[in-house]
Parts: sequence; C-alpha cells; structure tokens
Amino acid sequence: MQAPRYEDVKVGDLLPALALPAINRTTLALYAGASADHNPIHIDIDFARKSRMPDVFAHGMLSAAYLGRLLTGWVPQPALRSVAIRFTGITHLGNQPTCTGEVVEKFEANGEHRVKVAIRSTNQHGEDKLVGEAIVALD
Repeated sequence: MQAPRYEDVKVGDLLPALALPAINRTTLALYAGASADHNPIHIDIDFARKSRMPDVFAHGMLSAAYLGRLLTGWVPQPALRSVAIRFTGITHLGNQPTCTGEVVEKFEANGEHRVKVAIRSTNQHGEDKLVGEAIVALD
C-alpha cells in the first residue's frame, strides 16, 4: 500500500469511500463468533423483541471495525495515532453501511506530520450511525 504523502494531502480531501453489503443475520452471526460478543440482542430475534426492538441489529463494534477498514484502506495501520468514535444510531438489518472520511486539519506533533480525519458511517438513506475522528501520521 502506498500511503498518501503529507505534502500532497489537503484539508478537504476525501478518503476513498468504503461501501459495504447490507447487514444480514449471517454477518451478525459471523461477527459474534469472531468477536466473542454473543449478546442476544444482536442474534436472537425473540430476545430483541422482548427488548422492544423490531429485530436484531448490528453490534456497534462491527460498525466501528468498518471505520477501521476505511482508515487502513488509506494508510497502513502503524500510521494510526488515535481513533475516536461516537455511536449516533442503530445499524439495522438491511442497512447498507458506507464509511467516509475527510481531512479536516494538518499539523505537526511529536516530530511527525499528522492529519486529522473526520470519519462517519451512514446507511443507504444517508443517516449517520457513527461519527468520529482519527489522527494519522504521514511522511
């Protein structure tokens, strides 16, 4: 992977979007197994309905992992300095997540050139599900 160079990155630049397939029960089951997060609200429809939800829904950390993929599709993982995410909505079955990022600041810290990237995950209707920011070191 060829990471972008600091001098070539400008405030306002967009990261290549990460469009994902619709969330389905198989996705949730596989994530539950991989993460050892077997919370029944994400895999058991009866439990979800007893919890006043219409159906199961995606694990928040699955959506956070998608944002991680967005970032590591742009720069190698060792370039990440921090990632902060806020959950703003539930990713329901059938939602098609799209993760996006925009460079919002360039600066130097600890002898490194860094950029701050605003990141977000939305569904196919443009509704925010996660928002946050990442700090990335660039050469």
